[in-house]
Amino acid sequence: MGLTLAAIGAVAAALLNLTIAPYLRIGAAQPDFVLICAVVWTVVAGIEGGFIWAFIGGLMIDFLSPRPLGLTAFTLLLCVGGAALLARAMFRFRYIVPIVAVFTCSIANALLFLAVYGALRSPIPTPDPVGAIVPTAIYNALLAAIVGPVALALITRRGNRERPDW
Repeated sequence: MGLTLAAIGAVAAALLNLTIAPYLRIGAAQPDFVLICAVVWTVVAGIEGGFIWAFIGGLMIDFLSPRPLGLTAFTLLLCVGGAALLARAMFRFRYIVPIVAVFTCSIANALLFLAVYGALRSPIPTPDPVGAIVPTAIYNALLAAIVGPVALALITRRGNRERPDW
């Protein structure tokens, strides 16, 4: 059930990324819902669901926008793997890990995307790539500060159910 929910959520997040996210832009920062959900799911519920979020959400974004097919999925999969390593290293700070992981993965995802897109097609003209990436990473981390603790509380509550021993 959890992996099916991840697949359906990935499609919904990709559609939100392409339709609503440009209207939620603050300055140059635009939220990346697929990245946020994939990293938070990886940190909170496990890497399998995070890979599903990243792969299906990335393919949906690539399929519905003029990008090379598989590029977003590739960068998101690498970021989810990094988020899993970060979550394992910082397991004592359960409520802070989603925020830190989303911030670092937002920067890594954007830099990977720029590098791979530049290798596949012409480089994207950005005079200051770090100045364009950091506001988006901060915006994503703020959204993860809202989503992460809620998801962690839901997963913790669901895991503490008493079940009869047969």
